[in-house]
Parts: sequence; structure tokens; C-alpha cells
Amino acid sequence: MARSFYRYLLRFRHGREEDPVVRFANGAYDDHSFPKGSADYEELSVYLELHGDYLESMVIFDELWEQFLHEA
Repeated sequence: MARSFYRYLLRFRHGREEDPVVRFANGAYDDHSFPKGSADYEELSVYLELHGDYLESMVIFDELWEQFLHEA
């Protein structure tokens, strides 16, 4: 079974709060509707564009997505 992006994102939760990646990870953790089992870029990006008020920029998601793919 493929690892979900959410599980990958959680590794960034404990860091400096001024880091936008840490804020993204904490926001996703607190978002009970986040698609936690997904590893689908389209599903995640659409969700974040509609509901990811805690994500400062989609560039952050795109960069983390590339890292996620590279490390998977």
C-alpha cells in the first residue's frame, strides 16, 4: 500500500512555527476533513485550493509533493 501524502506531511509538524511548511503540516493535522489516505495530486490540490486556508501558497504544497514523490 502506498504511503499517503498526509503521513509524509506529519513529519514536519514539530519545528519552528515561523516555517510555512510547519504551519501547513499543523494546519493539515488540525483539519479533520483533510484527505488523509490520499496519494493523488489532483485530489489533494483541489482540496487545498478549496479548503486549505492554512496553506499560505500552493507553491509550498507543490514543493512538498515533489519531495514526497522523490522519497516514496
